[in-house]
Amino acid sequence: MTSTQTIPDSIEVNGRTYAWPKRPLVVVCIDGSEPDYIEQAIAGGHMPFLAAALEKGSDLRADCVVPSFTNPNNLSIVTGRPPRVHGISGNFFLDPDSGEEVMMNDPKFLRADTIFKAFHDAGAKVAIVTAKDKLRRLLGHGLDFASGRAISFSSEKADETTMAENGIEDAQAMVGRDIPDVYSAELSEFIFDAGVKLMSRMRPDIMYLSTTDYIQHKHAPGTPIANQFYAMMDKYWSQLDAAGADLAMTADHGMNAKFGDNGEPDVIYLQEELDDMIGAAVARVILPITDPYVVHHGALGSFATVYLPDHTNPLEIAAKLSEVAGIANVYDRAGGCAEFELPEDRLGDLIVVSDKNKVLGTSADRHDLSQLKKPLRSHGGVTEQRVPLILTRAADLPKDQRLRNFDIFDVALNHAA
Repeated sequence: MTSTQTIPDSIEVNGRTYAWPKRPLVVVCIDGSEPDYIEQAIAGGHMPFLAAALEKGSDLRADCVVPSFTNPNNLSIVTGRPPRVHGISGNFFLDPDSGEEVMMNDPKFLRADTIFKAFHDAGAKVAIVTAKDKLRRLLGHGLDFASGRAISFSSEKADETTMAENGIEDAQAMVGRDIPDVYSAELSEFIFDAGVKLMSRMRPDIMYLSTTDYIQHKHAPGTPIANQFYAMMDKYWSQLDAAGADLAMTADHGMNAKFGDNGEPDVIYLQEELDDMIGAAVARVILPITDPYVVHHGALGSFATVYLPDHTNPLEIAAKLSEVAGIANVYDRAGGCAEFELPEDRLGDLIVVSDKNKVLGTSADRHDLSQLKKPLRSHGGVTEQRVPLILTRAADLPKDQRLRNFDIFDVALNHAA
């Protein structure tokens, strides 16, 4: 904060008002964390800090954004609005300007400012640490790293950080850990270790820590490795609490088993279904779960969008797809985007959502499942929408209010004691 800049009582961004934090606020997005992970870890005695904190805190539930994938939900959390407003409709989409399938990790696709930028512009210190670099540019967009009041980096690329790009030189040296494998629990532990060190070194007004769901893709709630992972987080949360921070935790999505009795992924290959219906390669299936990190999910999730040629009738195709076993719902573009608060110009003619234990693919020859070492657990649909919303302080909210994961900053700053 400059000598001439005064601290405001509140800031406004994207039509919502947020009170200025009384203490440092740490918001954690636990990737892939359905509520059962925390419930079982607490019940088993693996999260003593959180168990004690919840005696006076708030253990709530919320709904995430559908498609229940990483990018649209993280950007909803940090803008306080659904994808219809911020524009990030998936991890991956068909860019109408280029006609190519691309990752949605470029800030040019973002249509709303983040809560971080609004607080930073008003003089706040902001720190953001993510697991994978695919999110980092989106989350840190608009921050002035030359100000000395903003830091944003990923565990994955912590050894490549610069003042100009991240607000910190060589973040790895600050943390004092080796760069973890991208497919590991240690990638998330690096985040929390960095968060504790940044709280001591920088004491940000707002901190955001966003993990990877590698563990949740591999291990069900209550299993030893899942409990070990949640115990690790609990240890660092205790340290952040001891440093005087308020903590708020939610998730970008839940997770479900997506395999059959034989242990193999239970897949509906949409491109093959459509090829049989209307001809080979006439339709185009886009899987918004797609990203560079496919070892733990094989680019298989429970949400897809379909582009159809002009000569077809979308409603007729939707009706036929609805008859395929394992498909829960098929929407036309307008209906699906209204239902899930999505930007119409970034979805296809149809939106397809599968049942709880099914996933959607394109065609079998386009998915390399050889690296899936455990039975598939994945996400993307409505059945992965329920997530925790937890605060270490008591929140005063109407009992019948439907909470969304992107309400977490509102709850933590405007409704917590």
